[in-house]
Amino acid sequence: MGIFRRWLQNRAPFKRKNDAMQHDGGGTVEAGPLSASLEANLQTVHSRLGASPDVIIRKMVLKQAGGMQIAMMYIDGLVETLSINHMIAEISKLAELEFPEPRSPVGFYRFLKNYALAAGALEEARSLNDVMSAMFNGETVILLDGCSTALTAATAGGEKRSVEEPSSQTVIRGPKEGFIESLRTNTALIRRKIKSPDLRIDAKIIGRKSRTNVAVVYLKGTANDKVVEEIHKRLDSIDTDSILESGYIEEFIQDATYTPFPTVMNTERPDAAAAGILEGQVVIIVDGTPFVLIAPVTFFKFFQSSEDYYQRFDIASFLRLIRFGSFIVSMLLPSLYIAITTFHQEMLPSTLLIGLAAQREGVPFPALVEAMLMELTFEVLREAGVRMPRVIGPAISIVGALVLGQAAVQAGLVSGAMVIVVSFTAIANFVIPALNMATAARLIRFSLMILGATLGLFGVVSGLMVMLIHMAGLRSFGISYLQPVAPLVPGNLKDIFVRVPWWRMNTRPRLFSPNVVREGKHQKPSPPSPPQNNETDS
Repeated sequence: MGIFRRWLQNRAPFKRKNDAMQHDGGGTVEAGPLSASLEANLQTVHSRLGASPDVIIRKMVLKQAGGMQIAMMYIDGLVETLSINHMIAEISKLAELEFPEPRSPVGFYRFLKNYALAAGALEEARSLNDVMSAMFNGETVILLDGCSTALTAATAGGEKRSVEEPSSQTVIRGPKEGFIESLRTNTALIRRKIKSPDLRIDAKIIGRKSRTNVAVVYLKGTANDKVVEEIHKRLDSIDTDSILESGYIEEFIQDATYTPFPTVMNTERPDAAAAGILEGQVVIIVDGTPFVLIAPVTFFKFFQSSEDYYQRFDIASFLRLIRFGSFIVSMLLPSLYIAITTFHQEMLPSTLLIGLAAQREGVPFPALVEAMLMELTFEVLREAGVRMPRVIGPAISIVGALVLGQAAVQAGLVSGAMVIVVSFTAIANFVIPALNMATAARLIRFSLMILGATLGLFGVVSGLMVMLIHMAGLRSFGISYLQPVAPLVPGNLKDIFVRVPWWRMNTRPRLFSPNVVREGKHQKPSPPSPPQNNETDS
């Protein structure tokens, strides 16, 4: 034991040193200062990046400036080529200009920073970590021989996808632009929607290896300060090698892990993100993905579509009620069919019962096995349609479902009524606007089918009660998941099951924002009275 204790004591300093090198605000490389020697700095960067061919180093010697040596470093593909060529042309002309202390590297550095370069943004880099972080972000690093401080110029560019219509959240009426994989483009899309000086964009870097840029966007004075602080706290506590998509962030910061219900919303629509910010929610944008996160959220937010606010309130309310009904059908229809046909045949009309019995006469499986067989077959077809090439994927999935369903009925493996139930359940599942909530309904459906086959309607009702108790205990950054229904807040029911006209939604939901005033009073339109008879005659 004494030998083992001494080994731990001797190992502790090395462990602390290794932790200090690898863990520094979400990940670092070497953080040593830059050398005053240009060749030493170039050699260090060259070896640190493994002599990668996409790292471009452009060296120049300004003879009329005392033989000053200068080098530009950038990563090909991450920068805008026109900006690089323009900077090289500017630096080449410096030898013909007069500047103070022509033979002093420090004086030349100051002249270069304050007067010579016309880059949009210039920052200083004093360590190797700063230099390589700037290069990975698409910036160009300018090094001078005899100066231990480098300049980084904002030249980020390269190939990126243009702003297009969102593929997963389409609308008939509304904006047709969607987020892309560029963080700066995504923040600009939100800026175009909310032209307010209170809009805050807090930048973070998460991931020791990926060094992913993350932005936290909210409206100062509208968002709850405690919620913003909690989101920052959870993001700062993430310590991992890489963040490649916003789904990584979602799992790290969500309140509940073992639940089928999502507690963080994602969207690729800038108008949906802007609407959430205006209601007091916080948006998290991750570089490299078009899906941004919105938090906190409640259960009812997942049934609201952007199109609800672009058309008449009565039509939007009707469609929203259809979504809630489709969610219930997607969860309950197969389990109710199994429970009724297995335990509660007396609930069916005699004619319908005789028809179902005739269909199931040649089926060798019980209702549960029949339903499971069809549901799993449809899940396989759905996944195959998603993964196959786009040209043949939809055709194969639709034809496969029709052919397999018809063949299964003719072979006597399943009944025609079960095919109808499974098909309508799948169609109802597609009505839910949020994919993660639709997936939750799919998972719950299988559990309720098993309960319905073992305990009948008692099992289905018991499963629903357990689900509601579980949902009542969920939180999203401190916000109750079932608000404003449980606990009941009557003033916040204007945009839950139905949407009232815009002139009645003069307050924001109190659960998201302390600043509840949204619009002025007396916004209801009042048309002028018709003209009098004498005015019409004249």
